[in-house]
Amino acid sequence: MSIFGAMTNAVTGLRAQSFALENISDNIANSQTTGYKRVDTSFQDLVPDYPLSQQVGGSVIASSRGTNTVAGNYTNTAVSTNVALNGAGFFVVRDRADTQAGLPIFSQRDLYTRRGDFSLDKNGFLVNGAGRYMVGTNLDPTTGALTGSPGVLQFNGGYVPAVISKQIDYKVNLPAMPVTAAYDPTVADSELLPAASATATVTGANDAAFERNTVSGGNVTLYDGQGAPVTVQIRWGKLANGTTTPAAPDQWAMYYSNPAYDPSAATAATDTMWFSDSNTAATAFEFDSAGKLTKPTSGSMDMTNLKIDGTNPIKFDVSSGLTQFSDVSGQVKSSSVRQDGYPAGKFDGINIESDGRIVASYSNGQTQALAQLEVARFNAPNALKRKDGSTFEETLESGQPLYGLNGGSILGAQLESSNTDIAEEFSKMIITQQAYSANTRVVTTSQQMLQDAINIIR
Repeated sequence: MSIFGAMTNAVTGLRAQSFALENISDNIANSQTTGYKRVDTSFQDLVPDYPLSQQVGGSVIASSRGTNTVAGNYTNTAVSTNVALNGAGFFVVRDRADTQAGLPIFSQRDLYTRRGDFSLDKNGFLVNGAGRYMVGTNLDPTTGALTGSPGVLQFNGGYVPAVISKQIDYKVNLPAMPVTAAYDPTVADSELLPAASATATVTGANDAAFERNTVSGGNVTLYDGQGAPVTVQIRWGKLANGTTTPAAPDQWAMYYSNPAYDPSAATAATDTMWFSDSNTAATAFEFDSAGKLTKPTSGSMDMTNLKIDGTNPIKFDVSSGLTQFSDVSGQVKSSSVRQDGYPAGKFDGINIESDGRIVASYSNGQTQALAQLEVARFNAPNALKRKDGSTFEETLESGQPLYGLNGGSILGAQLESSNTDIAEEFSKMIITQQAYSANTRVVTTSQQMLQDAINIIR
């Protein structure tokens, strides 16, 4: 190799190490940037085509090497709209191209990012810290099916309408020996509901005697079509204890209050306060000796006098678990008393589930899936073209996007940090500085050798 060749190679080495230092400085500068993917440097030797006996090492060229497949650390946040992607892929986002009437107009070109610090802006769009808008597909609020094509998601808040109650799901344990106000352990069968009180209806005048011989089964609030609450009380009275000879089951009657009963009315004494559809042996709830419900066999019955919509009776469903086991308290122990209606609710905010569904929460405790965010994968993710804001765009080398989580998951209220390791970058910086200094020494040495050659003729 000539002296000029050595100098030329040293210059390419200086250029390559300068390029590497630029990448290192970028990585360090973005070590705290959410979703940033560091850029490593790849070196390639350039060997001239000389005869075998004259081969030389050649010069060098530096190029960038992406680390888009290397995840950063995940950190928890207190923001429900922050998301991180666990697995391969990128969130799909779009830029704002213009503004019209105070609303953004979006570019139709998709961009891709791991930066998930999204939050709702004043117009209801999910925008991340780099000003990119989340892309997804809306869901049918009733069926949960995807509707339409992917686009920038917008959430306008509003209300979820009230749903009328149709069924009570009742899961409790009735005590084998109910301790009522009238119960006297010295008097046989004093825990049973007397025949005089075991009627289909109980008026206000008979309420005191009725309540003395029954135990509370809890309250449940039902809702009409406009979301107005209707509170219904439930009481249980034991009709008969089971026998072995002849075999007979334990029998109970369930009573529910009349929501229209007005204790202040002039007719309160004669008006019906309690209803029952199970007050006789033929209609009673029955339990075997092991405390298992044997009747009704379907696990459900109509509360014929409780019609919230004015037409259809409320269903009383005990199929989830109504039992009769011994309990020293002698009272009904509730596991779950629920109903399927709810009042209207105001939009409170959104959460993002692990499968990418965006779910709205409302003031009435209800939730509703509104959209599905888009996740794109590429066969060659490191061939994506970098853009500002920790975003990338598709290239011919990366291939077209493939959509779906493909075994990955969404981490709600978390963010993915930069994948830059400060310690590693400083180590690279030291090595790069030494390599740069070594190349300058080659240039200095080559210059000295040239000077010596010039001085020969003097």
